[in-house]
Amino acid sequence: MEIASKGQLRLAFLRWAIVTVPLILLLGFASGRLVPSGEENTWYQLLQKPAVTPPGWVFPVAWSIIYVLMGLALAIVINARGSRLRRPALILFALQLAANLAWTPLFFGAHQLFWALVLIVAIFLVALATTLMFGRIRRAAAWAMVPYLAWLCFAGTLNYQIHRLNPNAVTLVPGGQAPQINL
Repeated sequence: MEIASKGQLRLAFLRWAIVTVPLILLLGFASGRLVPSGEENTWYQLLQKPAVTPPGWVFPVAWSIIYVLMGLALAIVINARGSRLRRPALILFALQLAANLAWTPLFFGAHQLFWALVLIVAIFLVALATTLMFGRIRRAAAWAMVPYLAWLCFAGTLNYQIHRLNPNAVTLVPGGQAPQINL
């Protein structure tokens, strides 16, 4: 049995990162483009928002950074070939990512503030489990997920406050149009 050198391990990680980082970024971008979101969404512009709502440009910047970190965390765990926890950790990661990608169409497309809030809580719980599992495999992977957890807390708080301020948001449709996505 041959043991890989640090250089070989680093190169293997980089090969995975070259795939995982752009893939996560692409999936996040695609989810955000399924329906108009943020400032591009007339329905969202009509909603009352809490004072802590950041300017529109903050969201794509924050998500880009978060998706890069998620892609790096994923590459670290994929590269941990000897870990028996790798497979369950990758399954948890895939579950939280799928839920994450569903949030934008649910919130901005279907105008379902309550269900988007339920989903973001579920995303947080699965992302937390993923982070804890990643930490048992490689600490660096868990630390790369921490900004995501923090952002989910902030986004969940915003989602809650917007839901509270707009109890009839689903009926707030500009120009009599239907939601962009029907459930």
